[in-house]
Amino acid sequence: MKPILLSGFMMIMVGSVLAQVKQNPVVPTFGGIYDIEEATMKPDADLPYKIVIDVVSGPDAPHELNPALNNVARMLNLHTIGGAPAENLDVVLAIHGDATMAIVDHDTYEDRFDMANPNVLLVEALSQAGVRLTVCGQSLIGRRIDTSSVLDQVEIATSMLTTMTTHQLKGYAALRF
Repeated sequence: MKPILLSGFMMIMVGSVLAQVKQNPVVPTFGGIYDIEEATMKPDADLPYKIVIDVVSGPDAPHELNPALNNVARMLNLHTIGGAPAENLDVVLAIHGDATMAIVDHDTYEDRFDMANPNVLLVEALSQAGVRLTVCGQSLIGRRIDTSSVLDQVEIATSMLTTMTTHQLKGYAALRF
């Protein structure tokens, strides 16, 4: 009888964990995460979070969402669900390398990949969440991308390197996605 009760209890526990629904408290539709109610290590709600992110990774295929940009959405959602107010998050992206194509308009993306840019709505959502998006001007030149094709939400920087160093010297924590 005890083994039956124990396995029934275990099934209920596993079912409740698996039944969790992803949440998107700051960036709707993107970067869905789970609330971990049992967590004891959480973001400090009183801290200002100044974060600069070296966004270099691209997707495996052009039709996929850029995983690095989606990870930025996850980071924002995770900090907020963990207790840090969204207004305490000051996030700057230094986009370059394989991530560069994620920030171009549909026409430019379609010229290269015969499809619309799947990242446009994600870029818009990050911008609306207060993220400052910058793209490396050196990467634009290296990839032969005209500055006029960069999405309106994205600023053109001299370089990823200068964006990273400038913000690190201003006290921003540095991450790389």
